[in-house]
Amino acid sequence: MEEIHTIPPKKKIALVAHDGRKEDMLDWVAYNRGTLSEHLLFGTGTTGTLISEKTGLPVYKFKSGPLGGDQQLGAKISEGDIDVLIFFWDPLFAQPHDPDVKALLRLAVLYNIPTASNRATADFLISSPLFHTAYQRISPDLPEPLDKSDEVINAR
Repeated sequence: MEEIHTIPPKKKIALVAHDGRKEDMLDWVAYNRGTLSEHLLFGTGTTGTLISEKTGLPVYKFKSGPLGGDQQLGAKISEGDIDVLIFFWDPLFAQPHDPDVKALLRLAVLYNIPTASNRATADFLISSPLFHTAYQRISPDLPEPLDKSDEVINAR
């Protein structure tokens, strides 16, 4: 059965940008500083640090993407602790941590997290009337993991 999760008016927003897109992200955040200041911001290490330094906005920082930051954000999505993902990824260059990037994007889709991958989509997302209100997000019915811990322990 599908689960309904309430995204509150004060959103938990993850901000991530590949190196070739960091300037776009910084410009976008600076332009939307007023709106973003009303929400809780999270970011991978380098992106979060740059945003804090340029805008003065508080950003909870995870590790840098290649050092596990994308995986940390993915875990937060799966735990229901991220409401929106703004991820300016670079489509022209392969990333050394590309499997982590794909896993993060997969989890955002799987858990029905509003996601923007470029400035135009981020503008549409942040200017939506739904962005400033509570929203009922439907999560898919996911199969329960099989608990095989007893089998593993007894196999030793």
